[in-house]
Amino acid sequence: MANQVPESQYHAYFKTYIKLVEDIPLNKALMSGMFKVAGFYESLSEENWSHRYADGKWTPKEILLHTIDTERIFCSRALQIARSENSILSGFDENLFADNSFANERSPEDLINEYISVRTATVSLFKSFSEKILDNTGIANEKPLSVQAAGYIICGHEQHHINIIKERYL
Repeated sequence: MANQVPESQYHAYFKTYIKLVEDIPLNKALMSGMFKVAGFYESLSEENWSHRYADGKWTPKEILLHTIDTERIFCSRALQIARSENSILSGFDENLFADNSFANERSPEDLINEYISVRTATVSLFKSFSEKILDNTGIANEKPLSVQAAGYIICGHEQHHINIIKERYL
């Protein structure tokens, strides 16, 4: 469960995200997260979607697409760690991704639908992993990362960004 992911399976930076996840099985956390996140973003007003709380900060559209991009990357990492030995994976530049996302040119509905599609695929991916595979650990961005830690990071990362939107945007 979330708070039972051994700290040796992820870098300390991710502890904040993992602690945001309920102490429930990973697949349940992924499913409940999908409904919470989609519902939260559906509740935003048109003005909220394009708001920046400070110069140079992302809009909620950019935040949602960043969440989607990060989920895809962590799924790719989990898959590579699950299916191979001695996985050593590079990092990614989240700001470069955001700069090239064109999120603000998309509709909120389109972004929410993409999020739901990606999460549905994520749930299927993590359901395919055995308990033994969930403990497989590789190296991502020069830090340890297990398959199960990647899943819990996905869940906590989206909650982290929702918390920021609630605190600074609304």
